[in-house]
Amino acid sequence: MQATAEQLNIETEALYSFEENPLLQRQKQQESNARSYPRRIPLALKRARGIHVEDVEGRTFIDCLAGAGTLALGHNHPVVVEAIHKVLADELPLHTLDLTTPVKDAFVQDLFAVLPPAFAQKAKIQFCGPTGTDAVEAALKLVRTATGRSNVLAFQGGYHGMSQGALSLMGSLGPKKALGGILANNVQFLPFPYDFRCPFGLGGQQGVEVGLRYIENLLTDPEGGVLPPAAIIVEAVQGEGGVIPAQDAWLRGLREITARQGIALIIDEIQSGFARTGRMFAFEHASIVPDVVVLSKAIGGSLPLSVMVYQDWLDQWQPGAHAGTFRGNQMAMAAGSAVIRFLDQENIPAHAAAMGQRLRSHLHSLQADYPHLGDIRGRGLMLGVEVVDPSGTRDVLGHAPAFTKLASFIQNECLKRGLILELGGRHGCVVRFLPPLIITAEQVDEVAERFAAALKAAVQRL
Repeated sequence: MQATAEQLNIETEALYSFEENPLLQRQKQQESNARSYPRRIPLALKRARGIHVEDVEGRTFIDCLAGAGTLALGHNHPVVVEAIHKVLADELPLHTLDLTTPVKDAFVQDLFAVLPPAFAQKAKIQFCGPTGTDAVEAALKLVRTATGRSNVLAFQGGYHGMSQGALSLMGSLGPKKALGGILANNVQFLPFPYDFRCPFGLGGQQGVEVGLRYIENLLTDPEGGVLPPAAIIVEAVQGEGGVIPAQDAWLRGLREITARQGIALIIDEIQSGFARTGRMFAFEHASIVPDVVVLSKAIGGSLPLSVMVYQDWLDQWQPGAHAGTFRGNQMAMAAGSAVIRFLDQENIPAHAAAMGQRLRSHLHSLQADYPHLGDIRGRGLMLGVEVVDPSGTRDVLGHAPAFTKLASFIQNECLKRGLILELGGRHGCVVRFLPPLIITAEQVDEVAERFAAALKAAVQRL
């Protein structure tokens, strides 16, 4: 079942029965047609705390979107609020370009303290513009400067931002079609180890081995048609692409191949970083040492901030090679330090792993009664459920096809029951769970209960 992003927006927008208030009406009239989340989640929010948000109509929702993973500690967590208040009370500079301050120095030390020692000991940091896409742009510039090569390899299903350079790395075709051939070139795409929909029709260990063999052959074949790349960029867990975790063995193999070929390995941890997957960083599951890590979202404690951390052998660019006015966000650095310390001191990675496993258990129990839940996957509290049509024609691996309409029904029924979830993946058929990492066992059970009721109602609508 195929569905473009535009069709999906139209379909889902028509599903909701919430009566529009003046704020929503003005938003529709005055905001850009490029707006996205309000089409599927038509809410006007006025208050938030922890995992809950309240709209202007007084309805309360459990937020399992959490700013697309930005709100690691949920809304208005005390340590974040205290850090922000202190910056204001102490009359600290709020904007410093890239001049250093005690707040900035503390942030760098806190960040380096939670990075794997093998990576941190030879690391440099570049503060970027406020969003993760600028960190990706900086990474592209860095590796191309250091290697003298222009080609970059990316993966099908990948998402690295919406600026023009980052967009050229995106797997999804929808946002790129309108731009025609003006996107930055010199990008080649590789198959990602999507086990449920293995691009080689194999899956499992065979899929991992063939995928790695394909990449190595591409890089070593003198008739392969692909120039030696400056870098390979990859998400250890694809987020927008459908919550697809790369197998640890595959990531280790990719690191070995890139090291042998002298290719920089860029790991995009913008959504998966900071305890989200049950480790502080998702690449730690595979015990690899990348060359570049790009970070944003949770790093600023809910405020805009992005950085790139990289190995010192790449530090060959010149002063001013990458700049930006808003790379000195002191309030975000203070909030970010508070979040990093809390995650580390309270062992939030282990909590996220436990709560993620608890939620997975609930979802697997539902799968026994609803074959529409084709695949349940992810790591920690970064989980996805691929919705399928069990009556459809199965692929070579025996899996039913994507069921976009049902996924939209599920999202709608969840919203009616006070549960905010987002969709992603191919054909918009993956229901995504990205709750704040401080969610409790009782709250996980409540999320599962609301999801179960929504699933039942959605199936009945077919």
